[in-house]
Amino acid sequence: MGIISWIILGLVAGVIAKWILPGRDPGGIVLTIVIGIVGAVIGGYIGTLLGFGKATGFNLHSLVIAVAGSIILLLIYRMFARRA
Repeated sequence: MGIISWIILGLVAGVIAKWILPGRDPGGIVLTIVIGIVGAVIGGYIGTLLGFGKATGFNLHSLVIAVAGSIILLLIYRMFARRA
């Protein structure tokens, strides 16, 4: 997957994760993209460890893994943001 595909997948995954877990998070669209991209990497890593597969292209399976990773990352981000 190219960098543009990762950015688009990250944007979509980040938006879906924010839609599933609404809240007042600072950062706007840039943070949403970063959470989505890093979430896709985290989701791919966890998915590979658990035997679900990894984010390999712009398809439904990769999107589900990326969204799951983004939700995990968003929950971790909120946990640390509340302490600060």
